[in-house]
Amino acid sequence: MSAPAKSLDQLLEGLDEDQKAVVTAIRGPVCVIAGAGTGKTRTITHRLAYAIGAGVTDASKTLSLTFTAKAAGEMRVRLRNLGINNATARTFHSAALRQLSYFWSESFGGQFPKLLTTKSSALVDAITRTDIRIAPQQNNLRDISGEIEWAKVNEISPDLYVEGALKAGRSKAKNILEDISKVYQSYEDLKRAERIIDFEDVLLLTVGMLEEDRTVRERIRDQYRYFTVDEYQDVSPLQQRLLNLWLGNRDDICVVGDASQTIYSFAGATSAFLLNFNKRFPSAQTFYLTRGYRSTPEIIRSANSILKSAGAIGIETPELASTNASGAKPEVRAFASNKDEVSEITLNIKELAKTTSDVRILSDIAILARTNSQLDAFENALNSYGIPTQLKSAEKFFDRVDVKEAIREIRNASVIPSGNDWFQDLIAILRPFGEADYVKALIHLAEDMKADGANSLRQYLREIEDRAEQNNPPTLPGVVLATLHAAKGLEWDQVFLVGVSDNFLPLQLGSNSSFAGNLEVDIDEERRLFYVGITRAKSKITISYAGNPSPFLAAIN
Repeated sequence: MSAPAKSLDQLLEGLDEDQKAVVTAIRGPVCVIAGAGTGKTRTITHRLAYAIGAGVTDASKTLSLTFTAKAAGEMRVRLRNLGINNATARTFHSAALRQLSYFWSESFGGQFPKLLTTKSSALVDAITRTDIRIAPQQNNLRDISGEIEWAKVNEISPDLYVEGALKAGRSKAKNILEDISKVYQSYEDLKRAERIIDFEDVLLLTVGMLEEDRTVRERIRDQYRYFTVDEYQDVSPLQQRLLNLWLGNRDDICVVGDASQTIYSFAGATSAFLLNFNKRFPSAQTFYLTRGYRSTPEIIRSANSILKSAGAIGIETPELASTNASGAKPEVRAFASNKDEVSEITLNIKELAKTTSDVRILSDIAILARTNSQLDAFENALNSYGIPTQLKSAEKFFDRVDVKEAIREIRNASVIPSGNDWFQDLIAILRPFGEADYVKALIHLAEDMKADGANSLRQYLREIEDRAEQNNPPTLPGVVLATLHAAKGLEWDQVFLVGVSDNFLPLQLGSNSSFAGNLEVDIDEERRLFYVGITRAKSKITISYAGNPSPFLAAIN
């Protein structure tokens, strides 16, 4: 059941003056510089609802773009709660894939190719076809995959990779880059021979389709006329090119971003499009959201200090001001060894777990680290105490065989309603699956939907299928373990930021990668990554390290 549409006055209720200014700016190009925790998602969804309510655009003509399925899913939920049911919110890749698959036969002919969801196995085959000796270890495959993705989103072909990588400062070791170039070429040849495409190809092919096929281009431009782009600082040159094709010569676009949270430069993202938005659109209105609603003043103060230490506070990255009551100062803890750090932090969380019988509460505690390898020991230690954990970037929820089977049973039961309470029917359907974490997650989602007015199993199924399409799983119970990159856009009441030592933040690649250890690390980006980690915490953050501290810790006060 959808919420009734809000009136224009209702859409402004509870917003601060800066947010109201954004919401009511519903015409022409708009740029919003929004700091961490300033309510940007609420603001841009209210702006979209306001524009629809004012008759500026129809919901079906809108396209909201973001960078994670979770963020896109959250936008759709918020819009539905505002009475907007047919607005489109997707990731760049999801939107492009939908268009490409729909128009494939018309533009390219034949059957749509197989989509490669992970590059690892293809890269192993590609390496074996080259004359270079690279061990097919996971870290090597990850590094090579990252370089290929960077090259493709910057539209750099294999034959131009070495030149482009050197110019971009990817590495000073030309021999390393030459080896990557050979694997890159072999990988592209393999995909072509087996009629496979990867996610970067989806963007490239969609761009090509729109540039070459005028009919398709006009049909898509007629479909989408009002654009919102979240996390605009993370857009790549290829994504910007695609956005330009969607937009055409129109200027009904609102971009939202924060240059201080640019943490994907290594993957081809650049804040240049955000910072130069007013140059492209001289008539653009620019707004700033600086009131922090997520974190305490103490956490915000430390976050500001990190940026100030590098002279990063300026017109493009204004200083944040917390609106919350004072809380505990960020705690910095030093340990003699990694083992001691894991032991003490785990014991701290064990004590926190004793205070509640609801394991869902544990989902508001997060352990964040620079790399996945740092998280392994914490996962093992917590599980040894019987404390459930959830690892961000682990196996995709909807790819699990047991989850697929559970959804199949829900789908079958939804065809002919029993006439009983749908929630109780769901409990009965899931009972044979036991008390696994995914079962608890599915039930938790149902409880939330029931509280919001959902009245049928079919409605619940639609929500699940929509989440599956967007890879936006329901919340699992347990302490969250995540890398700093995976934590982007998320928040928790209490955060343990671990492993903040001088060899992990900034990351010393040579000690963690046997193949691409010569790839350069951007110190400023590593500092921004630290800033992102700090600003994930709402009320309390504990920062810890073993051995020598990160130089970034000197800015914490």
